[in-house]
Amino acid sequence: MKSATDYLWFNTREQREFINITDKVQDLVERSGIAEGFVLVSAMHITAAVYVNDAEAGLISDINEWAENLAPYKPDYRHHATGESNADAHLKSLLLHHEVIVPITKGRLDLGPWQQIYYAEFDGQRRKRVILKAIGD
Repeated sequence: MKSATDYLWFNTREQREFINITDKVQDLVERSGIAEGFVLVSAMHITAAVYVNDAEAGLISDINEWAENLAPYKPDYRHHATGESNADAHLKSLLLHHEVIVPITKGRLDLGPWQQIYYAEFDGQRRKRVILKAIGD
């Protein structure tokens, strides 16, 4: 059994951004030499998410609006009493989740025809990271 680990670092320009990281994950898979296995992709911050979906701009806007409707920015979250102002980002992260596991088959990410891996940032403009961990043979 082999394993390989890498980190992706982000410092987004916007407070909320959606970044397609599929190619970066595939790069790790290729460098790992793993032909059959899995890769874990996990946001290492509680105000970000990782998800798999279509790379269509309208859908990305819809996801952003959906998350904002379910967990809107507002000043009266209890979390803000701690001096923070990002409670909505924590909640948005819960909606999209913080990690995905993607199969590796014949040395390639085994994604469906429209599936892409995204990093979703909800409290950006500061340095954050994602861990990539490939495991297999």
